Amino acid sequence: MKNAFPRLSFWQIFNMSFGFLGVQIGYSLQNGNTSRILSALGANVEHLSYFWLAAPLAGLLVQPIIGFSSDKTWTRFGRRMPFIIGGAIVSALAMFFMPNSEFFAYLLPPLLFGGFMLLFMDTSFNVTMQPFRSLVGDMVSEEQRNIGYSIQSFLINTGAVVGSLLPFALTWFGVSNIPTAGEKVASTVIWSFYFGGGVLLLSVLWTSLRTREYPPNEYAKYHQISATDTAKKSFASVLKDIPLTMWRLAIVQFFSWFALFMMWVYTTSGVAQSVWHTVASDSTSAAYNEAGNWVGVIFGVYSLFGALFSLVMARLADKFGRKAVYMLSLLIGGIGLISIVFIENQYALIFSMVGVGIAWAAILAMPYAILSSALPASKMGVYMGIFNATITIPQIAAGLLGGVILSMLGGQAIFMLGVAGLSMILAGISVVFVKEHDNIVKQ
Repeated sequence: MKNAFPRLSFWQIFNMSFGFLGVQIGYSLQNGNTSRILSALGANVEHLSYFWLAAPLAGLLVQPIIGFSSDKTWTRFGRRMPFIIGGAIVSALAMFFMPNSEFFAYLLPPLLFGGFMLLFMDTSFNVTMQPFRSLVGDMVSEEQRNIGYSIQSFLINTGAVVGSLLPFALTWFGVSNIPTAGEKVASTVIWSFYFGGGVLLLSVLWTSLRTREYPPNEYAKYHQISATDTAKKSFASVLKDIPLTMWRLAIVQFFSWFALFMMWVYTTSGVAQSVWHTVASDSTSAAYNEAGNWVGVIFGVYSLFGALFSLVMARLADKFGRKAVYMLSLLIGGIGLISIVFIENQYALIFSMVGVGIAWAAILAMPYAILSSALPASKMGVYMGIFNATITIPQIAAGLLGGVILSMLGGQAIFMLGVAGLSMILAGISVVFVKEHDNIVKQ
């Protein structure tokens, strides 16, 4: 039993994940506005999923490297903190450049420049996010791990609410939601990205100043790590020793993130077609941009419900088990996604987002709570990084198949939300096959 851990206060656990609030504001701005920006720069709707491949490809390559490196890093600034701070700085810079891609035409065509900025932005998001996952595993005891990852889920969803609603809120304050003469991207989007980058830097700075990582000797004592555990292993041997729990969670993750990728890529175009009755190619029209703002609102709604569900999720997991909460949440999310296909009223979409929010909260917390109990403490970072492949590979698959599936569905982007819903339901069913680690402590 790993009972040597100090019991952390609520605020200690809260502060160590607070930087995730800013990261998620930026990530939500990316999710809600990337298709909108790229369409304005000249991308066809059939090609949007290919641009979105930049994000999962970055995560697939970057997160295992960052995890492996941070496991071996001990500095006076901490073990994970150097990566968190460095990634935040690059993320903020990329958030400034991407919505202004048209002004760098002297370097590259605007669409190509925007694609590169998307790649840099998501790469740096991954550099920042991966250590946050490991940080909870490093510093929080098994008995407090449900609450640790639930707080992280709450902060992520709160950040997502802010990021999703920013363009809509700026429109309400009088900022132009239509590109001005000679410009391609609306001012609401540009100023939202500026705000998001600033908050990202400030929130990460708060975490770095308020969190003291355990030095090597304390870390080894709390995790009961022996000299054998810390012996150097090749990356190949680390891959060979992947726990069975991770492999089974990978199946759930595949269907979950395939669904989420479809939702992020096609919701704006689908809602523009089915509710505003405009065509996705008319990306500079008032109707399309109004649809884009409303998608930001409903994405904020699912994040709001995700944040609210996060407040009770730890207690539900303690009482009914992590698997039960995880499975039911995914099934509810799948139903919510499928319902979007049949809705033509913008306000009715809010009800669909309740289910999506519940699933999203569970996706952000339950697999990490289950997995962290099955991982060796000395390899927490690298395995968390490898586990990110279960997020990125399904997104790559969705990106490659998205255009093909859309063509098969007659170019109707709204039907892609139905495909997403079916995938989420398969994810829920797959939870049945996940085996939790024997050392899980029931409260």
